[in-house]
Amino acid sequence: MSLPLLAALVLVTLAAGYHFYGGFIARQYRLERDVETPARRHDDGLDFVPTEPFYLLPQHFSAIAAAGPIAGPILACQQFGWLPSILWIGLGVIFIGAVHDFSTLVASVRHDARSIAEVVKENLGEQAYRAIMVFIWLALIYVIVAFTDVTASTFVSGDAEMQGLRLRFNPGGAVAMSSVLYLTIAVVMGLVARFVAPPLWLQTLIFVPATLIAVWAGTWLSTWIVLDARTWAVLILGYCFVASLTPVWALLQPRGYLGGFVLYLALAFGVVGMFFGGFEVRQEAFRGFVVPGETGQLFPFLFVTIACGACSGFHGLICSGTTSKQIARETDCRPIGYGAMLLEAFVALIALGTIMIASGPEVAGKAPGAIYGEGLGRFVSVVLGEEHLLLATTFGAMAFSTFVFDTLDVSTRLGRYVISELLGWQGRAGAVAASAVMCLLPLLLLLVSGPGSYRVFWTLFGSSNQLLAGISLLVITVWLRRMGRSSWYTFLPAIFILTITAWSLVLQVVTGLGGTAGTIGMVNAAVALALIGLAALLLRSAGRELRIVAATR
Repeated sequence: MSLPLLAALVLVTLAAGYHFYGGFIARQYRLERDVETPARRHDDGLDFVPTEPFYLLPQHFSAIAAAGPIAGPILACQQFGWLPSILWIGLGVIFIGAVHDFSTLVASVRHDARSIAEVVKENLGEQAYRAIMVFIWLALIYVIVAFTDVTASTFVSGDAEMQGLRLRFNPGGAVAMSSVLYLTIAVVMGLVARFVAPPLWLQTLIFVPATLIAVWAGTWLSTWIVLDARTWAVLILGYCFVASLTPVWALLQPRGYLGGFVLYLALAFGVVGMFFGGFEVRQEAFRGFVVPGETGQLFPFLFVTIACGACSGFHGLICSGTTSKQIARETDCRPIGYGAMLLEAFVALIALGTIMIASGPEVAGKAPGAIYGEGLGRFVSVVLGEEHLLLATTFGAMAFSTFVFDTLDVSTRLGRYVISELLGWQGRAGAVAASAVMCLLPLLLLLVSGPGSYRVFWTLFGSSNQLLAGISLLVITVWLRRMGRSSWYTFLPAIFILTITAWSLVLQVVTGLGGTAGTIGMVNAAVALALIGLAALLLRSAGRELRIVAATR
C-alpha cells in the first residue's frame, strides 16, 4: 500500500470517528451550551479564564502532543511492524483514547474544574485519593526517566564528514546546540514579555523566526557541545529541576508558545512529505505475534509501547488540571477533549511515517528521536530541496527534543505538586525539596542502568500511563452510574485497558524477578508490583461503589 493512500485512509477514519462516535459520546453527556462553567463562575483572570475554542484548542493540543506519540509508534513499528501499530492508533484513539480525554474533561468541568485525583476522592473516598496520588507520582517518575534517556541518546552521535563544509559535523551536537539556543530564546521572550510587554504579534514576528535561526545555527555550531549520554542525562535533569521552580512566565509559557509553532511546522512538513514526497513504504507490515526484542509479545506490549499515540492517562492530568478551568461552554468539551486527541493520533501517524520510509538497517540501533529527525528531515527536504537535508534533519530532531522538554517540564512540576500534597511540604523550601526528589530518583535510575536504556523503562512508562487512563475511565463509570446514566462507553474501554496493562505489568514482574534482567529489571519489577497493588486498591474501591449503586436501584 502506498504511503499517501494509507495516510488518507487514516485521516478519513479519524474524521468519521469525530463526527459519528464523538457526536454519540457528546449526546450521552448531554452537554449544554448555556450552563455556567467553572471558568465563568470563578473567572479570576489567572487560572479560571473562559477561552474560546479557537485559542484553547491549540493550547491544549500543544500541552498533550509531546514526545509520547512520536517515540511510541516508532518503537512499536521497529518491534511489531507498521500494520498493527496503525490499526491500534486509528481504532484505539477513536473508541478509547479520545473518549478518555473527553470524559475526564467533562467530569472535571462538572466537578467544578477539579483534578482527576479530586474526582477520585469525591467518588471513591480518601484512601483511593491517596492511592491515585502515589500512582500518579510513580507514573511521572517513569515519564521523566524514559524521556530524559531518549533525549540524551538523540544528543549523542558520531562525527560525519559533510560534503561542502569546512568543519566536522556532529549530528547529535547540532540537535543539542539548537535545543539549547531554543530554550535560551524562550527565556529571553519570557523576560521581554514580562518587563517590556510588546504586543504578541511583534513578539511572534521576532521570536518564531529566531527559533528557526537557532536550527540553522546549530548545524554550524555542532561541535561546540559534544558530550556523552550520561553527562547529558545529568544536564537535562538539572534543567528539569530549575524549570519546575521557575515562574511559568519566564520559561513554561514562552517555551510552550514557541513550541506550538515548531509542532505545527512539523505537522505541515509531515503532511507535505507523506502526500507529495513520493516515498515508498520500506518497513515490514507485520513481524509476527512473538518477535525477538525487549518485549517480544505483540499482546499486550504493542498497546503499552505506542502509549500516548492512542491513549494516555497523562492527558487526564492536563484535561482536569488546566484545560477544564478555561472551558467557556460545555459544548466546547467535544472539540477540545475528543478532537485534540484525534489530532494527537495524526502526530503519531506522521511519526510512524518517518520510520516507514526507512529500511531496517537505516534505523537499526537508533533512538526514536534520531529516527524521527531523519524521517521528518526527508519530509522537510521535499519543500526546501535535497541540498538542505542537513538543516531539515536538524530541525526534525530538534522538534522532537522540543516536545520532550515540554513533557519533562510539566511532569516535574506536576510531580512536585503531588509530593507537596502527600507529604505536606509547604513553602519555597518544600518546593525545592520536592523538585529535588523528582529529579534525583530518575538520575539514580539512569546512572545505574547506563546510556541508551530507554527501552528498559519505556514499557513500564507506557503501562503506568495507560493504566492511569483505565483507572480514570473506571472512576468516571462510577460517577455516571451514581447519576443513573449509561456508562458502557467508559466501562468497556476501562476493562480493556486495565486488562492489557495488568497483563503487561505481571509479565514485567516475572521478567524482572527472573534474575536475567539485572538490577534495573528488579527495580522495574518492584515498581510494577506497587502499581498493581495501587490499582487493585482503586479497583476494590470502585467495585464497592458500583455495588452500592446497584443495590439502591
